[in-house]
Amino acid sequence: MLHAILDAGLVAHVAVQDESGQPYVIPVGYGRRGDDVLFHGSTGSRLFRSLAAGQPTCLTVTLLDGLVLARSAFESSMNYRSVMVLGVARRLSGDDELDALRAISEHLLPGRWADIRHPSAKERAATLTLALPLDECSVKVRTGGPEDLEEDVADPVFGGVWAGHVPLTESFGAPVPCDNNTAGLTPTYIETWHRPAP
Repeated sequence: MLHAILDAGLVAHVAVQDESGQPYVIPVGYGRRGDDVLFHGSTGSRLFRSLAAGQPTCLTVTLLDGLVLARSAFESSMNYRSVMVLGVARRLSGDDELDALRAISEHLLPGRWADIRHPSAKERAATLTLALPLDECSVKVRTGGPEDLEEDVADPVFGGVWAGHVPLTESFGAPVPCDNNTAGLTPTYIETWHRPAP
């Protein structure tokens, strides 16, 4: 389940604090390679440099699958799949870093790496690529409908309130070519991109 959730997500949130102790949560695109979560940022970012220097972090991925509508506010909820990863990231370099950048690209845009120009030496010098091991993780999943109290179901007023769940789905829209696009037809891999179903 851990790998399936990470493989279905597109955005992770990474926690880091600066030298004053101020915490930040940074959204990042990411990928998974084996038992590592991979992500990158700018070498000019003091926050990413802190992560590369060994500051402990917490990375989370959440997939929202629906709203749960109960007869009470307290029992109302959401259906979701989530992962929390704790640990210390390591900085990647050389061919390992290039392979990690490929893995991130292929996770976000499967099939795209083969078509696009790979990062130049200058671009790689401006990029700080990190791997966070999946050694300490927590997975939480909630599915199904509401868990109403029996007294709410039997109540003459609240028992008549609609209860159930509303699934949420995500889909990619139709590709829109840029003004200077000369490639012709949209590649099949772009037309068929989708997020894996729960």
